[in-house]
Amino acid sequence: MTSQRSAYPFLLRFLSYFITGLLLRLAVGLQPVWWAAWLAPALLLGLAFRTPAGSVRWLVALAALVGVSTNFSYYQLVMPGPAAVAVVLAQNLLWTFIVTTTRRLVVRYQAGWTVLVYPVLWVMLDTLMAALLPDGNWGSLAYSQAAQLPLLQLTSLCGVAGLLFLVALVPAALAVAGTYGWRLRGAASVYATTALLLIAALSFGVWRLQRPLTGPTTTFGLVAIDDAIGFRASVAYGANIRRQYEQHVATLAAQGAQVVVLPEKLAVLPPAQARQWQQQFGALAARHHVWLEVGVGTDDGQQRRNLLWLFTPAGQLSASYQKHYLAPPEREFSAGRAYDVRLIKGQPYGLAICKDMHFAALGRAYGLRRAAVLLVPAWDFTLDGWLASRMTATRGVENGYTVVRAAREGWLTVSDAYGRVLAQQVSHSLPGSTLLVSVPVAAPVATLYTRVGNVLGWLCVAGGTGFLLLSLRARRSPDRYIVTSAA
Repeated sequence: MTSQRSAYPFLLRFLSYFITGLLLRLAVGLQPVWWAAWLAPALLLGLAFRTPAGSVRWLVALAALVGVSTNFSYYQLVMPGPAAVAVVLAQNLLWTFIVTTTRRLVVRYQAGWTVLVYPVLWVMLDTLMAALLPDGNWGSLAYSQAAQLPLLQLTSLCGVAGLLFLVALVPAALAVAGTYGWRLRGAASVYATTALLLIAALSFGVWRLQRPLTGPTTTFGLVAIDDAIGFRASVAYGANIRRQYEQHVATLAAQGAQVVVLPEKLAVLPPAQARQWQQQFGALAARHHVWLEVGVGTDDGQQRRNLLWLFTPAGQLSASYQKHYLAPPEREFSAGRAYDVRLIKGQPYGLAICKDMHFAALGRAYGLRRAAVLLVPAWDFTLDGWLASRMTATRGVENGYTVVRAAREGWLTVSDAYGRVLAQQVSHSLPGSTLLVSVPVAAPVATLYTRVGNVLGWLCVAGGTGFLLLSLRARRSPDRYIVTSAA
């Protein structure tokens, strides 16, 4: 009888963690559900606070694995199977480490300041990943709020670190309040401060979104055809896709487009063919009197480059920008280092390619160069179309510029300096997709983030290091008190 009674709490606890993991899947997926990013961590932390030290680690790992494995099929698309498994396991370890470290300090000290442990650790590791990993902080939990425009405005002050801090702080406060209530030392001040920060962030966002778009109108045309022209493609196959692009450019120009953006890497070309394409696209831009951006790859037998060509309405090649950050399938390409800004209709336009805009440091570099618009050809993986487009739009909010992004196997989007998606369209295979949108373009909106950078992120690196040292000390001490009335 005793063994039966002891089995019920175990099964209930197991089920609670498993269900929380299912909720976490909604928060960390490729098109995350915004409210799940607040609720799932709050439930996971609350369970961890009430679970004995002997079993909490593997139960948290269970919930985390259920959650982060939602993207496993996507990882298999962009990397070899063993690497996909390694990424899922690494994300599992990350969640397990942060939650169990937070639990150790909260249960041990039961003081108001422990509410900061969870958000500080998340921002610390997010900042380090953005600085050190080849894929940066792709999929940061902050991007789960990219469609919540009032909250997204926080990135204009503190970058992604500020938004992530708030998204982690509120669940931590809810979990602590649900576990300890007013027994927590300093409870009133920490709960009130959390509520005030959330209200302040929302109020700032609502106020910022009231600012109207101003400036002369520019009409953008975007084109994307999912079909690729590979290095060994037949002449007829490649010519058919090229003709379709040319027809789209002609149609958009006739409809009033002044700047036409084509997607990333339409083809991978040897040197002679690349020169031919330059001449042909230059002539196309001159014929229709448009600024024309074209994404191509080149391969001279020694080095592969992922390039963005920008042609003037006179048909001249104005810029040849080389992609900085390379996606997993293109690691054999060489990386560029230079930034490129060109004046179009009197305003500075920055140039970037796809994954470049997943890195806040590159986005800020164009903010410092006073770019008013970013032209971004891209090539997504279908499943990540929403996330890739919203990560790119976030760079615009951080630095106050409009983003024009044309993606194959993704979305064509135009977003303003406040993250509002002004127009969007899903890409398709032949004959492809187009988008035409007129946007007021003026000088970039000045932001604090552009001026000071990721100060909050690096402060959290320092603070998180202190918490980790304190955690090592707390590890040698037994739990002071665990609420056991719940599962």
